[in-house]
Amino acid sequence: MELDIYKIGIIDTMNSKGIELLKSHKNFNVDIITDLSKENLLKELPKYDGVTLRRGKLDSEVLKNCKNLKVIARHGVGYDNVDTNYLKANNITLLVTHNSTSTSPAEHIMFMILNIYKGREMFDKMVRDGSFHKAIHLQIDDNFELFDKKILIVGFGRIGKKLIKKCLGFDMKVLVYDPYVDEKNIKLLGGEKIVNLESALKEIDILSMSVPLTEKTRNMISHKEISLMKKNAIIINISRGGIINENDLNDALNKNVISFAGLDVFETEPPEINNPLLKNKRVLLSPHAATFTKECLENMSLETAQNIIDFFDKKLEKIKIVKL
Repeated sequence: MELDIYKIGIIDTMNSKGIELLKSHKNFNVDIITDLSKENLLKELPKYDGVTLRRGKLDSEVLKNCKNLKVIARHGVGYDNVDTNYLKANNITLLVTHNSTSTSPAEHIMFMILNIYKGREMFDKMVRDGSFHKAIHLQIDDNFELFDKKILIVGFGRIGKKLIKKCLGFDMKVLVYDPYVDEKNIKLLGGEKIVNLESALKEIDILSMSVPLTEKTRNMISHKEISLMKKNAIIINISRGGIINENDLNDALNKNVISFAGLDVFETEPPEINNPLLKNKRVLLSPHAATFTKECLENMSLETAQNIIDFFDKKLEKIKIVKL
C-alpha cells in the first residue's frame, strides 16, 4: 500500500528534539524556513500540507496562496500572528501547545515580582561598588515582603493556575479576574473570584496579566485602570503586547501613579529604539522570553511536532484545537 506523504514546513525553526521527531515520521518530508519575510513566505508556503509556526506572520495575503495547507501548529499558545478569520473560512485547523507552556511563564512572573520587590540591582551594585556597610543606614521605602500582599491575576488559564500556587507559597492573597472561569474552580485553588475589575484594582499591590490579545483585551489596561491603583502597586505583563497601553503605562510611571512594571512583551516586537519604556528605569524588561528555559523550549518543540503528527494520524486531542 502506497503511503500518503505530506510536506511539513517548520517556520522559524525550533528546538532540535521537535525537528527530529517530525523528520522521523515516515509520512513526512520536512523543511525548515528561516527567512520570515512576506516575499519568501508567499513563495515557499504553497507547497506545504502543514506548518509549525513560531515567529512570522501568516495573514490572508500569505494564506490565500496555500491551497494545500490543512493545519498550522503554533509553537506556543498565542495566535495573533495568524489570520484566524481566513482559517475558519477555509477549514484550516489551528493547534496550540496546551501542555508545555505554563510552568516557565508562571516562574517568569515570580522572577519579575521578586526582582522588583527585593532590590536586586540596588543591593548587587552596593556590594560591587564597595558600599557593603552602607546598606544598614538606608531608609528603604521600595523593598517589600510578598507576605500578605494582594495580587490580581487577570486570566485564569494554564499560566494563572500555575501562578496561584506559587503566590500562595509566599503567603500572598490571590484575587482572580476571569469571566469564563467558575468561582468554585478558583476557590478550590485558593483564590477569590473578582467580578468587578475596577474595584479590585483599587486594593491590589500587584497586577499580573495572563490573557490573549483580542479585540476585547486590547488596551484592557490603560490610563483609566492604572489611575485606580495604589502608588506602590506594580504591573507585570508576560502575555501579549497591546493588552497594556504602553504610552499610558510610561506616563503613569513617570508621574508616580504606580511604582514599577515588568514587561516581557510589547506592542511592536522588537520594540522600536525610541520606545520610551526602554529608557524608563522603573520598568524591568525581558525580550518575550518567559518560555525561554531549557525544559520549556524542548517540551514546546516536542508538543508542536506531536500535534502535527497527531493531526495527520487522526489522533489529535480536541483540547489542542483552537475554536475559531
